[in-house]
Amino acid sequence: MIPVQGYAGRTVAVLGLGRSGRAAAAALAAGEAHPVVWDDSAVARDAAFDAGLDVRDLTKPGAFDDVSCLIVSPGIPHLYPAPNPVIAAAWDAQVPVDNDIGLFFQSFATSDWNDFDTVPRVIAVTGSNGKSTTAALIHHILVENGRPAQLAGNIGRGVLDIQPAHDGEVVVLELSSYQTDLARAMTPDVAVFTNLSPDHLDRHAGLGGYFAAKRRLFAEGGPDRAVIGVDEAEGRYMANQLIEGPGDDRVIRISSGQKLTGQGWTVFARKGFLSEQRKGRQVGSIDLRAIAGLPGAHNHQNACAAYAACRTLGLGPKGIEAAMQSYPGLPHRSQVVGEKGGVSFVNDSKATNVDSAAKALQAFPKIRWICGGLQKEGGLDALLPCLGHVAKAYVIGREATDFARQLIGADAEVCGTMDRAVAQAAAEAQPGEVVLLAPAAASFDQYDNFEARGDDFISQVKTLLA
Repeated sequence: MIPVQGYAGRTVAVLGLGRSGRAAAAALAAGEAHPVVWDDSAVARDAAFDAGLDVRDLTKPGAFDDVSCLIVSPGIPHLYPAPNPVIAAAWDAQVPVDNDIGLFFQSFATSDWNDFDTVPRVIAVTGSNGKSTTAALIHHILVENGRPAQLAGNIGRGVLDIQPAHDGEVVVLELSSYQTDLARAMTPDVAVFTNLSPDHLDRHAGLGGYFAAKRRLFAEGGPDRAVIGVDEAEGRYMANQLIEGPGDDRVIRISSGQKLTGQGWTVFARKGFLSEQRKGRQVGSIDLRAIAGLPGAHNHQNACAAYAACRTLGLGPKGIEAAMQSYPGLPHRSQVVGEKGGVSFVNDSKATNVDSAAKALQAFPKIRWICGGLQKEGGLDALLPCLGHVAKAYVIGREATDFARQLIGADAEVCGTMDRAVAQAAAEAQPGEVVLLAPAAASFDQYDNFEARGDDFISQVKTLLA
């Protein structure tokens, strides 16, 4: 646990008692603060009370009279589509509002570091798609190369739930827009931006607000190195905002699909080959095609981002390549579940938006596609150019009929449920084809989260293969 610094002897309120809220309360207490907690759920409040926490109704007048700061869990809206009433009350009481990410950066460095030979580092990864894979891949590469490392944030453990850093350790954080939007302090040594596509638009009042939330990771003090995906205009804009001239190698531009030129530091992948260039010369390369845990162009972009971040820490290309070869991949992200009769079954339940699903569709030549769920804003038009890879779509979810109707030009069958979709796709699949779950939609119409949806797919496939 990271004891929170700066609030000893003071009362700090915590709103939201999920994983990050409970960890924040414990870390505040470890730092000798007095946490008072609240959740809109009576069940969560009762559990907190039973655990010995000081539950205070933060909706009542005067609740913030002795409070120095309010810590908000990432799932709670603080501005759009409307501020949570507790947050609005904190504003009115002139109480600063922060989150666990802000507390982490405020508290990570300690006086113990004066005795370290190598100062600990923080790599923070954000973006629309691929940030979990990129963060996990960076962590895997570091560990395989003998560098002590911890993985936390939007993946794995909460940021305050990790152990205080050891000499030379690297902490890798995956940060969502919900986390970067509110944190009052963000000072990573290396910041990574994978890409941008529309997502969470209601929470950020549109694409501009969503990008602004991501961009804060690079603005609040600024990282020493910035790894920026430049396959979208937003990435090119941000890279340009950060550089001080054409040869500024503090910014590493990355791409999947285009050759990057110029005198700066670039890492790009084309036709399955990663190339690192500095000052116009290639200084490293990797054949990504045979790396089982990183299939498809979207994962090649993740590989470029992870490679670049690890190079900033002094790791060599050969060590990075060897570690990539052993990378197992993440559950629910291009996860190969099994194979039967020449047909592969791949779980990409994390493809919850149109852009991530489009990238998954482009990773395989012939697909039996299981899709559908709770649609997000913007419709499915961006998927239509990718439907040439789809032999047939098997649509699940409460909105399955409407979802199928939007897949213009594709053979689509309304299945409704996962068990029917898997059974039908498997029965019709031919050798060499892939049965792919890439929903292009949220899971909440039928499942608690994308993990539960992916687990259902895995269960159905394993029953079939048995």
